[in-house]
Amino acid sequence: MRPALAPSVLSVLTIAAAAALTGCGQAPASDETAASAPAPAAAARPAPTPEEKLAILATLPAPYAEGDLENGRRVFARCRSCHTLPEGAPNMTGPNLWGVFGRPAASHPDYNYSNALKDSGIVWDAAQLDAWLANPRTFLPGNKMSFAGIPDATDRRDVIAWLKVETGYTPPAA
Repeated sequence: MRPALAPSVLSVLTIAAAAALTGCGQAPASDETAASAPAPAAAARPAPTPEEKLAILATLPAPYAEGDLENGRRVFARCRSCHTLPEGAPNMTGPNLWGVFGRPAASHPDYNYSNALKDSGIVWDAAQLDAWLANPRTFLPGNKMSFAGIPDATDRRDVIAWLKVETGYTPPAA
């Protein structure tokens, strides 16, 4: 049986481990780099509660109001390797999708879109996204999205409903 470490030795080891792990991060910025770095993004909104999600779902037009949010979440797993959802999250291989509904295509900042998408004139709504997700390559030839699409209409309905709930969609005022 090993002898127990004294509390002061344990504290020193904890501080040393924390200092060592801190060194694994980015190198400290110089004064010049720190001054030119972008300001941190504003705090993101809290995630909607399950009750709020169902209330948003109920405001969606047919067929999206009948969407299965859990299935939509599962279907979106195919997209997660390229897209982020939370407000202020970084772009990845694809752009961040926060606020996508009502946004003109190719307008998310700091993302290098294809010329086909830049010149498309698309404003993302459920119908446009449904057609895009069915087969991005045939919907808009020349775009750079390599995803083959979601062939099942129910899966597309569910992922679009889920995206509306998860990306800050605000239903139009009545």
